[in-house]
Amino acid sequence: MFSQPVALVAAILSFSSLVAGRHTTAPVKFHRNFDSTCSSIASKFSIPNATVLSSELVSKGTNLTFSQDPLCVNPQLSPPSLVIPADVCRITLTVQTSDRSGINMETWLPRNWTGRFMSTGNGGNGGCIQYADVTYGSALGFATVGTKYGGQGGMTGERFLNNSDVLKDFVFRGIHTGVVVGKDVTKTFYGSAHTKSYYIGCSTDGRQGLKSVQDFPEDFDGVMVGAAMNQWGNLIDSYSHIYNITGSPDAASFVPAKVWQNVISPDIMKKCDTIDKVKDGVIEDPNLCNYDPSGLVCSSSGSGNNSSCITAEQAETVKRIFSPFFIGNKFIQSRFTPGAESTLPALSFLLAGDIFGLSADWFKYAVYSDPNLDVKTLGPADWLKNIELDPFNISTFSGDISAFRNRGGKLLTYHGQGDAIISPNNSVIYFNHVSDTLGLSRSQMDDFYRVLRVGGLNHCSQGAGAWNVGQGLFGDTTPGSDYLDPEKNILMATVRWVEEGTAPDTILGTKFVNDTNSLGVELSRRHCMYPFRNTYDGVGDSTKPESWSCQPVSDW
Repeated sequence: MFSQPVALVAAILSFSSLVAGRHTTAPVKFHRNFDSTCSSIASKFSIPNATVLSSELVSKGTNLTFSQDPLCVNPQLSPPSLVIPADVCRITLTVQTSDRSGINMETWLPRNWTGRFMSTGNGGNGGCIQYADVTYGSALGFATVGTKYGGQGGMTGERFLNNSDVLKDFVFRGIHTGVVVGKDVTKTFYGSAHTKSYYIGCSTDGRQGLKSVQDFPEDFDGVMVGAAMNQWGNLIDSYSHIYNITGSPDAASFVPAKVWQNVISPDIMKKCDTIDKVKDGVIEDPNLCNYDPSGLVCSSSGSGNNSSCITAEQAETVKRIFSPFFIGNKFIQSRFTPGAESTLPALSFLLAGDIFGLSADWFKYAVYSDPNLDVKTLGPADWLKNIELDPFNISTFSGDISAFRNRGGKLLTYHGQGDAIISPNNSVIYFNHVSDTLGLSRSQMDDFYRVLRVGGLNHCSQGAGAWNVGQGLFGDTTPGSDYLDPEKNILMATVRWVEEGTAPDTILGTKFVNDTNSLGVELSRRHCMYPFRNTYDGVGDSTKPESWSCQPVSDW
């Protein structure tokens, strides 16, 4: 899914107008002796518990291959290689965090430094550097850091087994250590400290960003995160709960992928796609979709695997999937997102008749310390135990982020309204929790914290709608020279908010034909901040942003 053709490299290289000051007041800090400094800098560091492994100049246009655990390779986040869009000095280090744990980290220092610093995070159960994000940040002139913890193991949770120090690194210490060391490396290399510090990440990375806001408010001036996996224990439980609903592929309750794709999903779209008055394959606001599969039940006995109907048992599965998750009277997690049921994440991880590996690993290695645990037998008692354990406050649900607010920090989050992995309501729940905890009105919250609701975006990237809002580097889906306009790019909107005081009210998203830049724009839409809803005017071209507006919602 990840490719980096010439069109993408050309698009990213067009950032030169931005770093020269087109969209920001930050000057470009060209390093006069960049090449020689890069080759000699390794011996000049004096960082406690750190060992510098290498320092190399990577020139623009280099097709850089990454040496990493095969389990880390991810076509979007950590591809096996990338064409580097701008000159960087790539410094690799190890840092011991305890006598049985440590992190590997890389700091990419761009020749065209803007004075800004950025940290990236880890996806899933972590343990991998997100090279796509590191490349993206450094190409835009940020001194950018990526970290991995726990040695080898990629995206699995095996490293947590009987090692609370590695778990501690995963929850918060790895990112914070990388930030502290990365800022030191940046200052030593350029001869001056950074001017502003930023964070970018989605999913687990998003949770790590929120953890920094909550526990290390001085680390970042601006934090841009998507689909944050806070309420960690609740989400981990929900994945196990979904398996308990669907059962294995041989169960009468199980719904095969082709039935989700060919029977159920078309029926959902038939009933909910046009709630927003546009038939475009996007449920703009899934909160308005109250789906009932009863009409699909076969009139006579059948397997539920045909092309037109499902069994009564399967209908009950669908109803439960689209219902909130409670244990007794205790709310655990929002319902599965209508419209997301036929996406790749849903069919691969959640509705495939097995427990999502993220949840299975967590229960095996972090909750019960038993690699042989039969995770298919888990139930309410196990789920409640998981929430109660909450090691190192991995729930990341503290509502008191006043320290971050008081020092002028800005938090801009986004969430796809077609997210199968983490309900978009998760971001709204946390926003309201912060509002209630701090006793702030919506207008007061708007001064430092906003939530962008992106219709037609799946989990972090891809989707049927105008999903590309500048959240990262995605194959041949990056727009042209205006991509870095803060009106279209959520990262640069965060920068403008921090540095110029202009808060974003909308972000203009883009959808390319077949998600391919060279084929042209299929549609664009200005996405709204919570609690506003994107509303079609009923007369204009629905593929054009001027036909939509953000209207206040009274039913939240």
